[in-house]
Amino acid sequence: MEAPPDNDVLWARALHFTHRDGSPALGGVSLGVREGEILAVTGPRGSGKTALLRCLSGLVTPVRGEVWFNSVPVHTMGPLARERLRRDRFTWIDPTPTLVPELKVWENAALPLMLRGTSRRRAKTAALEWLNRLDVGESARKRPHQLIHAERQRVCIARALAPSPTVLFADEPTAPLHRADRAHVLRTLTSAARSHGITVVLTTYDVENAAFADRTIALLDGRRVNTVHLPPVTATEGRAACSLSV
Repeated sequence: MEAPPDNDVLWARALHFTHRDGSPALGGVSLGVREGEILAVTGPRGSGKTALLRCLSGLVTPVRGEVWFNSVPVHTMGPLARERLRRDRFTWIDPTPTLVPELKVWENAALPLMLRGTSRRRAKTAALEWLNRLDVGESARKRPHQLIHAERQRVCIARALAPSPTVLFADEPTAPLHRADRAHVLRTLTSAARSHGITVVLTTYDVENAAFADRTIALLDGRRVNTVHLPPVTATEGRAACSLSV
């Protein structure tokens, strides 16, 4: 078994993954991600971007291939070890905001820290810092149902940043946001990652989002390709994004 390079916090070789219905998702993808790097994975919908993030983060085990985190083989870990890894070292942002409805906004943002054993007071301080940076600090004592869709996504992003993870996986993190807000949120996310030394792997089909990354790789039909010409966001998609955030 070949060991990954020392300067790669994440390293994957020849990843193959198949969806539950038997359709192929990844067909031999290899990549390395350096510590503190922001990597954008681009490609159209259905190209395997989410499947790649799920394999890299240990959410699923590839059918074939290897995934290493800090020279530790994730692909051979058992379910409990992978769960601890995701809790202690990784965070995740979904394209659709998912919050605990019974908890206040700040409690949702602080939840990963409290699960790691951080005191409620310290966890609240960290959560409020990121909520304020993402312009939802005034809603800290509200419940998720009192927020609009775009605000809930900002809370999810604050929740992912608050624990200062080693790796943050972001699957279309600005998808629910108004187009005018995406640049601000991505700038906050990427500047925070750089200042805190967080490695970020994000997926996007938007060339403007990919421009915030240090490096970009492209997927097409589950395989790495040299380039993918991403279509511009249409007027219809723009209006749909606006309707989600009002």
